[in-house]
Amino acid sequence: MSYLGSPDHTGLGLTKGEKVADAEVIVVGGGHNGLICGAYLSRAGVDTLLLESRPEVGGCTSTVNDLGARFNICHCEHTLIRAMPIADELGLADHGLCYVEPDAGAVFAFHDGAEPWVVFPDAEQTVEGLAASYPHQVDAYRRYLLDAMPVAELAVDIARTIPSAQHFAGVALRHRTRCLARLLDWSRSSASDVLARYFDDWHLSMPGITWGPSIWGLPPDTPGTGLTAINYVMHHLVPSGRPVGGSGALTDSLRSAMESSGGRVRCASRVDSLVVDDGRVTGVRLTDGSLLTAHVVVAACDPARVFVDWLGDLPPVARRCAERWRKMPVSEGFESKVDAVLTGRPTPAWGSSLADRHPDLDQLGQSVCVSPSPDQVADAHIAKAKGRVAELPTLLLDFPSIADPTMSPGEGRHVLSLEVLFTPYALVGGWEGSAEPERWLELWAGMMEPGALGLIESWRAMTPIRYENEFAMHRGHTPSCAVTPLAAFLGRPRETTRYRTPVKGLYLSGAGTFPGAGVVGASGRNAADAVHRDIRGDSLFR
Repeated sequence: MSYLGSPDHTGLGLTKGEKVADAEVIVVGGGHNGLICGAYLSRAGVDTLLLESRPEVGGCTSTVNDLGARFNICHCEHTLIRAMPIADELGLADHGLCYVEPDAGAVFAFHDGAEPWVVFPDAEQTVEGLAASYPHQVDAYRRYLLDAMPVAELAVDIARTIPSAQHFAGVALRHRTRCLARLLDWSRSSASDVLARYFDDWHLSMPGITWGPSIWGLPPDTPGTGLTAINYVMHHLVPSGRPVGGSGALTDSLRSAMESSGGRVRCASRVDSLVVDDGRVTGVRLTDGSLLTAHVVVAACDPARVFVDWLGDLPPVARRCAERWRKMPVSEGFESKVDAVLTGRPTPAWGSSLADRHPDLDQLGQSVCVSPSPDQVADAHIAKAKGRVAELPTLLLDFPSIADPTMSPGEGRHVLSLEVLFTPYALVGGWEGSAEPERWLELWAGMMEPGALGLIESWRAMTPIRYENEFAMHRGHTPSCAVTPLAAFLGRPRETTRYRTPVKGLYLSGAGTFPGAGVVGASGRNAADAVHRDIRGDSLFR
């Protein structure tokens, strides 16, 4: 795959040789998608300036210093981005990116103390483990594999494809018609619906709910969440990895790749508004009052904030789009996280039974998903709506320093990462001084052998309020794009599936412009291609 670039093409009405005041393209937002967009454009010879409001790039993919340790802001597992061509195309290994691969995709444990089970990269190894713990579900898992693997392969192929109806049709033709029909069927269905077609034991279906609708903050019976049922098989298709040095090593390598190609990054530069002149965006105004001009602005952040907060007097062609965004419900954060420094390794209470089935598996070196029952998840949604945290919330826990020793805060010491779902932004009584985070640590300790609490040297809590204050996440919510593959195929809505807005010179990228959740990077790559086509007249990719 080669990069193209022709300065003679001027799709946005630029004059050849015209002097740009500050940059040809300004990218707003230094998360992984903004950096990917900036790196591709810089590599193609486009004068690109990236602005980040925080002192460092990375956003929710960051790894930060606190309590004498290094903590990932969000989950450290990278899966889908490893299925993309991004690392190879941008040469990220040359800029320090290196992954360590855990032995397993995840360990699935349960609040009711039921037998845990493990999803391995090797499907047969996964089935062998189920034969010992859930033998009555083995045939169901094999049926699931036969149906889900082709769907997952098609979904990954679509994700790698620069979006257009023509490109997507070409991808579909390379796959069986039945596979495409199943993908569209699952994408319209609910996750609970799809998983119930295979598993009649909730201990097999609920981890899939946790990785799907629960991560999005949605009930499992929400239509349009069914495609998340491919999450198990995705771990057989694409091995998960953890960047050595923490999740932020990815964004550090992207910044290095961008700057080595002539791109510029400015941190501590918060955008207050977009400047619109004669119906097109001509730059950005920062909160300190300064003005930066450009022919193109790519907003790699929450699309709602762009249309609701950053645009003033809109051109007529954009008013309908902006009004639609203004009428959308305002989403609130629902996820919190506790980071802790431990003076030693705890022992899981389920350790001995799992060790009998998988004696070579380091159980603490894998991601652990702790799922409630279906009734408990329903109760959790009710509690969240009332401003409370469920008694037994969904938990995601990791010990990043075990799989990656460079994350250790000192000899014999380790880092605990404990994510908690269904934690409301507007907690009854407020988050300041709340006893909730300490209760989550007690829940965690209850899943370990006695003495786990005594290993905690120090800890901190990231709540929806703190995400809002420190990461400019409106009401603590991580933007997401919940459109189905069918909607993406049809280009609806256009601004979040084709990256171009009705305002000339304004493009979108970021987590709110690509279906699903997690570290993917496709929207950064796709937005860069859309911009390059318009200002240079051709695609970045052959």
